Amino acid sequence: MNSRGSGGGRPDKSTHAKSGKPRPGTGGYGRKRLEGKGPTPPAHMRPGHPAQRKAGGARGTAAPEPRDGDTDRGGRPPGRLAARGTGGVRGSGDAPEMVAGRNSVVEALRATVPAVALYIEHRAPADEKIREAVQLAAGAGVPVREAGHAELGRLTGGAVHQGVALSVRGYDYADPADLPELAASAGQLPLIVALDSVTDPRNLGAVVRSAAAFGGHGVLVPSRRSASVTAGAWKASAGALARVPVARASNLVQALAAYQAAGIFVAGLDGAGDVTIADLPVADAPLALVVGSEGRGLSRLVAERCDVIARIPVHDGTESLNAGVAAGIALYEVARQRTTAGR
Repeated sequence: MNSRGSGGGRPDKSTHAKSGKPRPGTGGYGRKRLEGKGPTPPAHMRPGHPAQRKAGGARGTAAPEPRDGDTDRGGRPPGRLAARGTGGVRGSGDAPEMVAGRNSVVEALRATVPAVALYIEHRAPADEKIREAVQLAAGAGVPVREAGHAELGRLTGGAVHQGVALSVRGYDYADPADLPELAASAGQLPLIVALDSVTDPRNLGAVVRSAAAFGGHGVLVPSRRSASVTAGAWKASAGALARVPVARASNLVQALAAYQAAGIFVAGLDGAGDVTIADLPVADAPLALVVGSEGRGLSRLVAERCDVIARIPVHDGTESLNAGVAAGIALYEVARQRTTAGR
């Protein structure tokens, strides 16, 4: 029998009422159960939101509280410096990073990457790598904690952790104005390296290592679209990150302009530069060297801000140099010219 009434194809409401079936559209719960969930909570209270992870620690691991006696690279208690210039708030470092896997964890501990805790799966077989990780952590004063397989998966974001993970402390970035002050306190001419659109943390670590080798007072990076200090950067720096600070600027062009206003010359490195790095006219003056990304080079606004553009001569057929290599060559040449000039 046709259950449709004479209304042209619409269901007969009485049929649903008599059969006891729920009315369409309620999901079986009725109107009172279809109420809203209230206003959307703030970003830092939403599970999984980047702001929530930053506020409470990466992937559920709370950021460590400063310990008694902790100091920053200038010997001051953490968080003492306020915002200055264009760099934002001092101490606004990244959230802790999780390094997963036996080889990666051992390499990070060998490189003395600053760590918060070493997590070992309680049922993981105690092979040579895990024993070495535990020994290195104990020697560095890093707490060793047991964790279940599921917990390690949550901490590492589902990475292949092989029963071991290392929580690396978030880096405490300097303010751009701190770098010239370090030079002044040492009675030296400022020598700073700025990175423009360099996104590989290993390049950042290599630049920091070269800066430490040739008398640099710090490395400046933009806060967006740039490499940050990660476990990979620590390993590439071979420990130099413990001696040479990295500053972060919200706007690289404005930070360079502030340096120029303070009497620091800005020299960019580019294959089409007007002079060679050996003939850099401002090598024996307060200097900020700007290194661009491999292939793309300096961005237009940064290049326009530079007082001079220098090039590193290369043999024909070599399109560009790796950012870390270019920075090392330029820093060596500046250091050589300063030594020759007695500066």
